This record gives sequence, C-alpha cells and structure tokens, in this order.
Amino acid sequence: MLHFAYGSNMHRGVMRRHAPTAVPLGMARLADYRFVITSDGYASVAPARTRSVYGVLWRLAPRDRVTLDLWENIAAGQYRAEILPVLQAGRRRPALVYVARRRPLGRPKAGYMEIVADAARALELPEDYIAGLEEWLPVRSLGSGYRKLGELV
Repeated sequence: MLHFAYGSNMHRGVMRRHAPTAVPLGMARLADYRFVITSDGYASVAPARTRSVYGVLWRLAPRDRVTLDLWENIAAGQYRAEILPVLQAGRRRPALVYVARRRPLGRPKAGYMEIVADAARALELPEDYIAGLEEWLPVRSLGSGYRKLGELV
C-alpha cells in the first residue's frame, strides 16, 4: 500500500518510529487540496481547487499500516484514512492519506512545524511550498503569535 505523507510523517525519523519498514518513493503531490493546521495542533489537508499539497510517497507493509493507524488515532476519530489520487513522477497513484476530522484552524503544537519544515527541505519540495509551510511557524520576533489562524477547514 502507498501512503502520501504531508505533515510530520514526511520526516524519516518519525516514520522509522511508527512505520519501521516503510520505504520512501519520492516526492508526490495531492492536487486540489491545501495544507492546514487544525485546532488540535496538527496538519491536515482540506479541499481547495487549484491548490496542491506536496509530500512524500511511502510504500507500507501491512504492519506499518496498523501502527500508523494507531499513531494517527483512527479509532478515536482524530484522523480518518482516505484513499486519494496523488501525482508522482508523472503518474496518478491511489494512496492512503490521513485527513483530520473537521475542525477550525489552529496553532501548531510546539515544535511540530519545525519537524514538518525540516522534512520538506530535506525532500527538496518546491521552494514556494516550503515558504508556505514556514508561515505556520511561530513568529519568534513578535513573541507568541502565529501567522495563520481563523477559518474552518
């Protein structure tokens, strides 16, 4: 099974802990969605025509799927597992995507977006996309504020 990761699951260290036999297959793109942070403090994707979310495609073993479902808290409903088409190397491929329950936008948990942005840079995702992710980082010079807040996803 293929898994499209767009948040902390892009990070190799995170995936090694929660899906130890997963194999990275390279950069992929989920069209007509946008990256958001929900009020739970973690990433999700929300439908948005003409926008895209970039991430990494992983090949999962059956055991990896079980441990990722536990990590993403599927049983309690924090995330739901969907199969969505992603584009990778010019091919459209069905992939498991974890989508958060419907929540208002919020602030990322402390340290979360640093992991996401570091993973995006390591994967060499498009520079403008990385810049968009970095907008979710805390505004350090202004204290405790964040750049993006507000609407319901």
